[in-house]
Amino acid sequence: MIQQNDQIDYNNVVIDIKGLKKSFGSNHVLRGIDLEIFKGENIVVLGRSGTGKSVLIKIIAGLLKPDEGTVNVLGKNVAELDYNELEQLRLRLGFSFQSSALYDSMTVRENLAFPLQRSGKRIGSQDLNKSIEKALDDVGLSQTIDQLPSELSGGQRKRIGIARTLIMQPEIMLYDEPTAGLDPITSQEINDLINQVQERYHTSSIIITHDLTCAKETGNRLAVLLDGIFLHVGTFEEVFENQDERIKNFYDYNFITT
Repeated sequence: MIQQNDQIDYNNVVIDIKGLKKSFGSNHVLRGIDLEIFKGENIVVLGRSGTGKSVLIKIIAGLLKPDEGTVNVLGKNVAELDYNELEQLRLRLGFSFQSSALYDSMTVRENLAFPLQRSGKRIGSQDLNKSIEKALDDVGLSQTIDQLPSELSGGQRKRIGIARTLIMQPEIMLYDEPTAGLDPITSQEINDLINQVQERYHTSSIIITHDLTCAKETGNRLAVLLDGIFLHVGTFEEVFENQDERIKNFYDYNFITT
């Protein structure tokens, strides 16, 4: 079942995964998974470290090729795209990396300008500055515009990383462990920001995490990845009301209460 949300278009599948398998030698990471993500939906892929969560989003982004199965993103079979087609598709995707992936030698302003300049889009300096200011305002960090990443806290760097993605106005967001290494208060700020991005930018998102608080607060649905398969897919309540001992153990491991 899907948690209903007026912003989600349940007739429009933006990511369609069927029979996806990926191995590295004898390590069978993904063993045949199926998943649909709807336009405007936040879906959390939940699992412990090393379960294949990051491999999944790398395949979605065309950074890895599947061994079997198909991944269609915005109507395109990712594995069949040539270099130029893949680059065009990636312009429609936003990546929020666990490390924030900011350039240390660039100011915040320069970090945000970089993807727009690299994309080849023709944009004047006035429009560029407006885009940078809006993206920073949307993540609540307008005051950092001329600072270096080294002058920012971990939470601020995460938010700047998201702002740099938003400046490209992506249709799909891919968040890789967005709250990893953050204190509870900063983690809550990132969770709130993920929901604000969904609301303001009407994005569809995959959120990779092992943080149950993040999963509960940001996901319209959860997909629990274990031993290379999706063990359960549903709302937070549906997943964790399940009597499967493996689900209960994962819940207890996170030490949270609903």
